[in-house]
Amino acid sequence: MTIAPTESLLSPVTLFMQADFVVKAVMIGLVLASIWTWTIILAHGTRLRKISKANEAFEREFWKAEDIDRFYDGPGRSDLPSAKVFSAGVSEWRRSTKGDRIDREGTRARLATSMGVAVAAEVDRLSDRLNILATIGSVAPFVGLFGTVWGIMKSFTDIAAQQNTSLGVVAPGIAEALFATALGLFAAIPAVIAYNRLTHVLNRIEARLHRFADGFHATLSRELEVEG
Repeated sequence: MTIAPTESLLSPVTLFMQADFVVKAVMIGLVLASIWTWTIILAHGTRLRKISKANEAFEREFWKAEDIDRFYDGPGRSDLPSAKVFSAGVSEWRRSTKGDRIDREGTRARLATSMGVAVAAEVDRLSDRLNILATIGSVAPFVGLFGTVWGIMKSFTDIAAQQNTSLGVVAPGIAEALFATALGLFAAIPAVIAYNRLTHVLNRIEARLHRFADGFHATLSRELEVEG
């Protein structure tokens, strides 16, 4: 008959309500960090998967196209990362070849630079907010530990004030303190796993963009030789 009250005292809601205001602030911050983490995970995970599939479809369509200019005026106008790289290459090609005399080596160098810049810009855009996951993953355990240390200090203060070291006096305060550490891990573990996974997906997208840029650069280089 004495188990139910103990379980009630150690429930998450009871631990939160009985905690010190500093520990409560830590718990609330960690819960909000966890919600933010899952929002980023779901939003960016879905977004990166869609972009990866759309990039593959765009590149397949590009390599089947017979007229680059016509393709540029159609699918090449989309906001896909591959389309941005393609657009950067076409724009530089048109600027570099509009004169009577064409600097072939200079054109090749400018094409590589412009498409490389486009790849970097797209990767930066896609990686937006991923640093938040890294920050939460590294900081949340220490925030939880701070709440734990503060809660244990308060427990010892209460023990000294009551001059009673029985388990019934010590256990609730220690449980409240340890609950803060649990919340810190609850926020940090998904953040670290998701950061590593999403970074891996982003690296694959970046590698694919570089391969596409290199292939398009080779195509334009051959076109320079034909014009020569």
